[in-house]
Amino acid sequence: MARAVGIREPGGFEVLSVIDRFVRSPVEGEVRIAVAAAAVNPTDLGLRAAGAGGDLAPPWTPGMDAAGTIESVGAGVTHLAPGDQVMAAVSPRRPEGGAQAELLIAPAASVVPIPDGAGCDQASTLPMNGLTALLGLQLLGLRAGETLAVSGGAGLLASYVIGLGSERGLHVIADAAPEDEQLVRSFGADVVVERGDDFAAVVRDAAPDGADGLFDTALLGHEGFGALCDGGCAAVVRGWDGSEAARAVSVRPVWVREVLQRTDWLLELRELAGDGRLKLRVAGRYPPEQAAEAQRAMDAGGLRGRALIVF
Repeated sequence: MARAVGIREPGGFEVLSVIDRFVRSPVEGEVRIAVAAAAVNPTDLGLRAAGAGGDLAPPWTPGMDAAGTIESVGAGVTHLAPGDQVMAAVSPRRPEGGAQAELLIAPAASVVPIPDGAGCDQASTLPMNGLTALLGLQLLGLRAGETLAVSGGAGLLASYVIGLGSERGLHVIADAAPEDEQLVRSFGADVVVERGDDFAAVVRDAAPDGADGLFDTALLGHEGFGALCDGGCAAVVRGWDGSEAARAVSVRPVWVREVLQRTDWLLELRELAGDGRLKLRVAGRYPPEQAAEAQRAMDAGGLRGRALIVF
């Protein structure tokens, strides 16, 4: 048995509590991790509000990424060993639950060593958001020299998108409040435009013909598509209603659950963060008993990094 954050039923912050959860031994191709820190992401708010769905009975445990120490490994696992400090990405919509637990079962393919020079706290912010950034960029299919617009430039996901886009030779335009301009430039943005009510207009001021791609981390939806050139492409997170764009723009929903076992991508993220080319940012640390406070901080917006559940 191990402590975990539990969601008793769909609802507000009051449905969060600490539960004791049975954690089985790892089977072939799995590891069990003693979790030091697990990030709190917007997906956790959705799980709390709507439940896990399907046949999974409550309590549900949120969390999609964590870092800690390998406690045991299943048969066939050769690239990881007990005692290794690792980071992992998992789905909370599975019988084993999500990452906000003292002990975590994870597919070995979803687990890699933490970046050089980083602690478990910092590393726990990287796996899921990093994979989301890589998947969105793959779906956009931009070539070196093309222009990428990124909304919500000071956010954690945007910071990884900006850094990875810069690594791929893209010309990156991101928005930020004036006080965050230097921060967003430090991620690798070539141009920082002022955050405001008309994202498309300020991007067009910087790129009159429009951007070739948009990574919409701020959930602007149709309002952001004006930043794109005709034939441009938008990567959208947290689902899409299927509606057609008013202009000749294609929309690519980003479903990170499809790439949680891309070990090669996790290793790329590890290398880039270890070299300092991706910035790992922690906004606060909360014990599991304060999971509601951590989610409130996420829900309030404006975090420059991720709140963590720490064990």
